[in-house]
Amino acid sequence: MTSRRPRPLNSGSDLGHGAVVLAESCQQVVNNAERAIDARYCCEQMLRARLLYASARPPGGALSHVGLRLSSSAELVELQRRLESAGIATQRQEGVECCYARQTKFWVTDPDGVLWELYVLEGDIDHSGFDDVPQPKPKSTAQSIWIHRLTDPLPNRIFCLDASVDEVRLEGTFNVPLDAARQTKLLDEVKRILRPGGKLVVHGLVGDKPFPGEPKLPGLASLVRHVPVEHELQKTLRNAGFENLFYETLSDVNCISQAGIDLRHCLLIGYRPTHENGCADQLVLYRGPFAHVRDEQGTIYPRGQSVAVTAATAERIRSGPAADQFAFWASNASSSLPMAKGCCNC
Repeated sequence: MTSRRPRPLNSGSDLGHGAVVLAESCQQVVNNAERAIDARYCCEQMLRARLLYASARPPGGALSHVGLRLSSSAELVELQRRLESAGIATQRQEGVECCYARQTKFWVTDPDGVLWELYVLEGDIDHSGFDDVPQPKPKSTAQSIWIHRLTDPLPNRIFCLDASVDEVRLEGTFNVPLDAARQTKLLDEVKRILRPGGKLVVHGLVGDKPFPGEPKLPGLASLVRHVPVEHELQKTLRNAGFENLFYETLSDVNCISQAGIDLRHCLLIGYRPTHENGCADQLVLYRGPFAHVRDEQGTIYPRGQSVAVTAATAERIRSGPAADQFAFWASNASSSLPMAKGCCNC
């Protein structure tokens, strides 16, 4: 199926020299693309192809990344040289396996935060590799999001105002070696820019035990240079002052085999604490199945018994993963009811 010719990329001077080079380089590639195909199925007369992988990633638009196939290794080297000369950082990968093909490629992020994959095809393989397109997540209700990807340089300071961001996403950030001081500085910055109650999402690869040496993984995972132990990651976030941590995803990565190490795809959620000094005018009742549960603030919720909490605490429970285990309603809380810690007794 022949695709429509894309509109020319905007390479206005307001984007800066580096952005102009990136725009011109990508325009040179896509102008020769005759149809959209996957990495493996290609007619000989087609020199280039473009690939669009959809997923919900607001900072880069509705794309996971954009793939551009080049016709030769020389063209790939020259395009990477031009981008690096213009001050645009790239990440090169040799002989990686993804999309049923062996490829050599490099990655680059454009000024709009879109991740680009530029590659040459070296041969077919019988398995998909590590780069299967992830299932889209539900749209976030956050209005302001700051994101850091594994391929991006780690900033010394995040250029956002204090308490101005609803959500921070660290995509593979902990899959590069970071000493304790660098981790502390990064998480302090994240906590500074998040509003009280703001959400932190940590996405990456973890293991069930310490990984010996530097990993040698296929596909996109070849960018991984450090695999943290799963329990150490949540400990790091808790020590940095984030609360209500939970693993939205912690699943085995079946297509990657490393002797003695169980590698897992991790999506760890945490929140910046809120300053709770309001009235306990909300009632929550824990339904079960346990005799009681306790939150990280030390409040105990006995099964079948109402507990008076602030509106912020009620909202935190309501928006969390255990919301269906609670009942909620507003009421003039009686002084005889158990009170959550930090609540005044109005």
